[in-house]
Amino acid sequence: MSRDAILKASAQMNAQIIGQETVVERLLIALLANGNVLMEGLPGTAKTRSIKTLSKLVESQFRRVQFTPDLLPSDVTGSEIYREQTGDFEFQPGPLFGNLVLADEINRAPAKVQAALLEAMEERQVTVAGKTHKLPDLFLVLATQNPIEQEGTYPLPEAQMDRFLVYVQVPYPPAENELSILRLVRSENTGGGSTAPEPISQEAIFAARKEVDAVHVAESAEQYIVDLVIASREPNRFGDELAKWIRIGASPRGTIALDAAARARAWLKGNDFVSPEDIQAVAPACLAHRIHLSYEAEAAGKTRENVVDAILEKVAVA
Repeated sequence: MSRDAILKASAQMNAQIIGQETVVERLLIALLANGNVLMEGLPGTAKTRSIKTLSKLVESQFRRVQFTPDLLPSDVTGSEIYREQTGDFEFQPGPLFGNLVLADEINRAPAKVQAALLEAMEERQVTVAGKTHKLPDLFLVLATQNPIEQEGTYPLPEAQMDRFLVYVQVPYPPAENELSILRLVRSENTGGGSTAPEPISQEAIFAARKEVDAVHVAESAEQYIVDLVIASREPNRFGDELAKWIRIGASPRGTIALDAAARARAWLKGNDFVSPEDIQAVAPACLAHRIHLSYEAEAAGKTRENVVDAILEKVAVA
């Protein structure tokens, strides 16, 4: 039952986000695996639209924070407000206290604001004025960022990048979909958009997550996941070229993310076990943002996705 609801939501999202099937799948994988999402792409590639569409299909409180250079940590987490009537300080929750939180253009804010998100993303709580406040049971940070080459952007700290379960690069849609996008937006502007289905309840999401947790991962699949991560840390075992490209490999969070995302994808496909294809399909999203390239790789025009593809080619299935 829960899978049917998720698949229906997937179809609805693909109808609204034309030409971005991989983006839709990875957003749903993150929802099922209880992980945060970082989306990167040029302006106008439907990053924000994707997240807002998902929020309408899930029973949730949607919160949006527009990140700017003058944003303060308290603007995100909330702050203590003095109540003159009682003489006490009262905590006023910030926009982070929602279910699906859109951190829009997250890399336009300075490091101190990025640091305010670390505790929330990892521990699902925030600490303000020495007091800890628990976030909702259903909580995801869905962040968008512009390419760091653009003016007015700050690179995200490595510690924060590591807390995103998946990294989704959003390309321009294929040329054959451009006309469909034009007609869809025109239809929406004239009130001709399709009626949104009944939102998926939070109970259904939690039930689906339990089913995802129960997806079997064979010992050989576990070993394959570990081998891929170790290859990013010890690339010299797989040739001088790969060793020259990687400066820092993926952390143990990469291993955990790869396992969780592979199980979510297998569940979406209707399987009760993880296959090598599931692992290979989610590896770029789980590992690319955790690998730091060397100067030689950047000079050669290599991307993190290129390096993950090379790892997948060199590491044999266990």
